[in-house]
Amino acid sequence: MHLWQRAASLAARCHAGQLRKDGCTPYITHPYRVAMVIREIFGVDDPVILAAALLHDVIEDSPADYDDIAQECGTEVADYVACMTKDMRMVESEREEAYDRQLTAGPWQARLVKLADVYDNICDSAPGASRRKTTSKAPRAIACAGNDPRLSTAIRIVQELVDKMGEFESARIQP
Repeated sequence: MHLWQRAASLAARCHAGQLRKDGCTPYITHPYRVAMVIREIFGVDDPVILAAALLHDVIEDSPADYDDIAQECGTEVADYVACMTKDMRMVESEREEAYDRQLTAGPWQARLVKLADVYDNICDSAPGASRRKTTSKAPRAIACAGNDPRLSTAIRIVQELVDKMGEFESARIQP
């Protein structure tokens, strides 16, 4: 079985029964779309990155842990996923700051997955307050990405989406 197949299978098992915020869409659609954003929109086809994209929420949102991912998909994938995992034991304000530091210091591959995650969350959010809230998180992800030339295309694409959504929301709320 290919790495992406093992990652997709593990993600499906870990997210089984979970739903997106709309209450009806299976959660697994999100990690699948994040992987597709990386491949089809950002133009990156590295199997390890795509596997990490499929698994990026597994540690945070399921009983699975680093060892489960490492056993199924290898330590490199598990390392990327761990870099994208918030420590939910911390209070929120400290957790978000620690997460940003962790992501900024982490490998560029994890930051690429984060940018794809933000991209998909913006695209998947409902117009109005939900989309504005989701879009407002993009500058943090872009800041964490830094000036790494390997991320320049993804940064540009996410920024263009943020700009487009801002224009759309401005036009939508005007009479």
